Amino acid sequence: MEYTNLGRTGLSVSRLCLGTMNFGPQTTEPDSFTIMDRALEHGINFFDTANVYGWKTGEGVTEQIIGRWFAQGGGRREKVVLATKVYGKMGDWPNEQGLSARHIIRAAEDSLRRLQTDWIDLYQMHHVSRTTPWEEIWQAMQTLVDQGKVLYVGSSNFAGWHLAQAQETAASRNFLGLVSEQCIYNLLTRHVELEVVPAAQQYGIGIIPWSPLHGGLLGGALRKLAEGGAERTKSGRAADTLADHRTAIEAYEKLAADLGHDPANLGLGWLLSRPGVTAPIIGPRTTEQLDASLGALDVRLTDDVLARLDELFPPVGKGGAGPEAWAW
Repeated sequence: MEYTNLGRTGLSVSRLCLGTMNFGPQTTEPDSFTIMDRALEHGINFFDTANVYGWKTGEGVTEQIIGRWFAQGGGRREKVVLATKVYGKMGDWPNEQGLSARHIIRAAEDSLRRLQTDWIDLYQMHHVSRTTPWEEIWQAMQTLVDQGKVLYVGSSNFAGWHLAQAQETAASRNFLGLVSEQCIYNLLTRHVELEVVPAAQQYGIGIIPWSPLHGGLLGGALRKLAEGGAERTKSGRAADTLADHRTAIEAYEKLAADLGHDPANLGLGWLLSRPGVTAPIIGPRTTEQLDASLGALDVRLTDDVLARLDELFPPVGKGGAGPEAWAW
């Protein structure tokens, strides 16, 4: 396994992050335990979850599964850099969601209880709040840090200017502020290259891409459809996106085959080569999928291959950061 620092911190995390969103809804608890054990065997020490995962309001199903896994002992908790999130709706009352100080503090306590741990390594805001001032957010986060319940703070789904606003306010309080930003980023969705990635690099914030394969479309979807699989891509938004990009995806899968890589590993390998990226989030539903993801660490892309990928999946505008991406 390869490791890197999380943003500008001294914390070492694996270059692949284990996403747990499937634990509960799609992957049984015993299978989830097996996947987490296998992840540790591979040296993956970075696990990501959220209080809303499990999709039963207020129950934190996925966090509970992880907590029961930790409770087995064997150094499991000590080996894992644990990331969870706050923001989503956890009840029907007005203050059971969002980023008010009240909700941040209470949600952290609830997550700690479900996860059966004394601390959260990375506490991420799942979305930006349009109504809560940064002074209130940072006061709540500082309280948790001072209590030793949270070690680092991250964001998710923030715009570039939100990162700047958050960091400048944190600096005025002599607080570390954000160390990571979790955002959708893959060959088909490159908007963050305009401002989010440049802002993150400027402030020493590590990028953690979610949906690195765009819902499986970059994971060999056409091949799997031909083999009778890829159920997720047969209907809805995934099917529409596949139809819109079918020619590019066909060429992408051929390029992967010519290079001797699985399409999924090519997509992950491309992200691992991108500036500012700490660790893409992989969301295996089986140990076989987890094992296969390790091949991404062996992908080395030449300038010609990178240029070909840009042809197939063009960056936004002229490419790179704004304003050069859209201005003269």
